[in-house]
Amino acid sequence: MPEPTRPAFAPADTITSDRDITHAHFAAGDEIVVIKGVADGELWGDAMTVVAPSWHIPTDEDGWRVRNPLGGAQSFVTAHPRYLVHLSKRCPDCLIYLRALEDYLLPKVVGAEQVDLGWYRVTDRGQLVHASDAKAAGR
Repeated sequence: MPEPTRPAFAPADTITSDRDITHAHFAAGDEIVVIKGVADGELWGDAMTVVAPSWHIPTDEDGWRVRNPLGGAQSFVTAHPRYLVHLSKRCPDCLIYLRALEDYLLPKVVGAEQVDLGWYRVTDRGQLVHASDAKAAGR
């Protein structure tokens, strides 16, 4: 998967790396989203389904194997729990995280176009890695 091109105006994500969420917050079968940017004044991202526990090498912590229902070149990736937001239920932790991202991002990214902020990439091992975890992923 090619690395996203980060727009020059894209703010750094100072929220996700500080998110304190445990592996146990999610379970197999949960529908989740990984917030990647802004489109038409709203947050957008990749919706996926949690499949099974999986070690997240870039952070050296418990992660989750998630499946993109659209398939494609990268149908399954492993992600750290702090990247994930519940779609299948309205839990307070995820709602607080979403609100913090909205308050931070929406005033900074305006326009109708979909903007990928370049915060995530997928490693050659199928690991979704956040820019703040890049050092651990060998970048």
